[in-house]
This record gives sequence, structure tokens and C-alpha cells, in this order.
Amino acid sequence: MILKAIERGVPEARIARALNINVSSIRGKKRLLEGICTEVAEMFKDRHIATHTFTELKKMNAMRQIEVAEVMIAMNKFTSRYARSLLLATPQSQLAEPAKAKKARGLSEEQIALMERESAGLEREFKIAEQSYGTDHLDLVLTTGYVSKLLANARVVRYLSQHHPEIFAELQKLVEPERTVPQA
Repeated sequence: MILKAIERGVPEARIARALNINVSSIRGKKRLLEGICTEVAEMFKDRHIATHTFTELKKMNAMRQIEVAEVMIAMNKFTSRYARSLLLATPQSQLAEPAKAKKARGLSEEQIALMERESAGLEREFKIAEQSYGTDHLDLVLTTGYVSKLLANARVVRYLSQHHPEIFAELQKLVEPERTVPQA
């Protein structure tokens, strides 16, 4: 909205007076998305994100910005500190300016390298889990339905309760949430 007003010729000072904020704040907001790739801007458009988070994202290349945005959305965490930790775990090759060294107070080069390796490993594991979630969930639903039908059979219940009470108790726990769902 502010950008549209500026594009239509409204002076920044007038907007600042109307909103009761600093002109420098308006200029900062105007430049907020400079250096942020359009995919990330689109991903974050309906979310409340600290302005300093964008400062950290601008230090990464476009592909890394997208990866970090996906992680932040998955974790539902959009703070500048979280973005900073993801920046510190970013390899030099994925920085917008690889020549600039990352600075982290209280962290040695070995600790930063370890964070980079662990972050890369976690991202791989997260993507694998994300890809298999749908099929795993379907398998769980089908299995729960099958076990529920088995436990509806009195002969099966009697056999399990007499010969395998521990397994029977666990199977009941498995189908219990399904049975306690209120019917509409």
C-alpha cells in the first residue's frame, strides 16, 4: 500500500506524517524486498515476519533463500535469530557474497563448519520425511482401519486377550483415537 502511494507520487514525508512514523522507516520498508527472490517474497506474503529476518536472508543466494524460507515455514518460526542461525549454517558457496566471511560471536571456525554439516544433514532428512509423509500416513490409516475391523471380531479379541494380552493392549491403544472421534 505504501509502495503504491509512492508510485502514484505521494511524497514519503507526507506518508510518514500520516502514519506517524519516521521517513527512514518508510525508506527501509520500500527497500525491504530488494535482494529477496520473488519466490521467497511470495512464500512470505501472508505471514508476519520481522524486518531483520529479511536482512539475514539477503546475505544468501536465491536457492538458499528458498531452502531457508521452506524450513522457516515448516518450523513456523520467522524470527531474525532463527534466520541468523540458518545463515551461520549456510556454506560459503551459498552466500550472496561468498567472499565476505560470516561472523559469529562465540563460535569458532570448527563449530561453524559443524553447524553447516549438521544443517545440511537435517535438511536432507527433513526433505526425505516430507516426501514419505503422505504414503506413511495412508499406510497408517489403512492399517488402523484393518486392526479396528479385527478388534470388532469377538473371536479375535478373545484369542488376543488370552494369549497375547500385551499386544492386545497396544492394538487397542492404536485404534482408540478412531473410536473416540465424535460422530456428526
